[in-house]
Amino acid sequence: MSLEKIYGVHAVEALLRHHPKRVKQVWLAEGRSEPRVQALVELANQNKVAIGQAERREMDVWVEGVHQGVVADVSPSQVWGEAMLDELLDRTEGAPLLLVLDGVTDPHNLGACLRSADAAGALAVIVPKDKSATLTPVVRKVACGAAEVIPLVAVTNLARTLEKLQQRGLWVVGTAGEAEVSIYDQDLTGPTILIMGAEGKGMRRLTREHCDYLVHLPMAGSVSSLNVSVATGVCLFEARRQRGVKAKTKK
Repeated sequence: MSLEKIYGVHAVEALLRHHPKRVKQVWLAEGRSEPRVQALVELANQNKVAIGQAERREMDVWVEGVHQGVVADVSPSQVWGEAMLDELLDRTEGAPLLLVLDGVTDPHNLGACLRSADAAGALAVIVPKDKSATLTPVVRKVACGAAEVIPLVAVTNLARTLEKLQQRGLWVVGTAGEAEVSIYDQDLTGPTILIMGAEGKGMRRLTREHCDYLVHLPMAGSVSSLNVSVATGVCLFEARRQRGVKAKTKK
């Protein structure tokens, strides 16, 4: 089994905390000894993970991106299958929030969406298996540890998956620039699936047909749309805000 290299302090630390058995070796750039790195060394030692040193120039060859002097050799990334959704929903209390990314192919956008989804309390992120970004070292680096916490679920047939989730009582809310209802006027406090489409193209036709509601983000400036990861963060935290308000009113 070939290993992959994960890089960046946050990404490697998250792996050591949540999936230490996947980490085979941690490499540190020569001379790195600040508190953040020392905490990472302690985690590695606690989990009996070997630690080595390497020159920064050598690490620059290993990975594409800002590695911060921290690289780990790990077992391959795990993307969950559709069956994982039923398990997650079965053991979830309250109204679940799921994020669907329909055709988002940029790994930086996927990483940023995973980070926002985790921060907003989403249960999982769902993507189609084809024509979609998946877990890579770049995604893990951008996600700043969220990729090790929130499940990324790849499904063969997104429309069929949405139908199954609707049968379980979840409402599908899709984002579209021409929608009449604002995200701020849509009730997102119930069991909700939020769908974000690819930049430029938006949601695919079949995905759109499975939406119970369509919403848009009001734009006040001269630009017509936001980067998909930014728009995802706005929508997820609107759901988070509404759920917080609802929880307070119940007390």
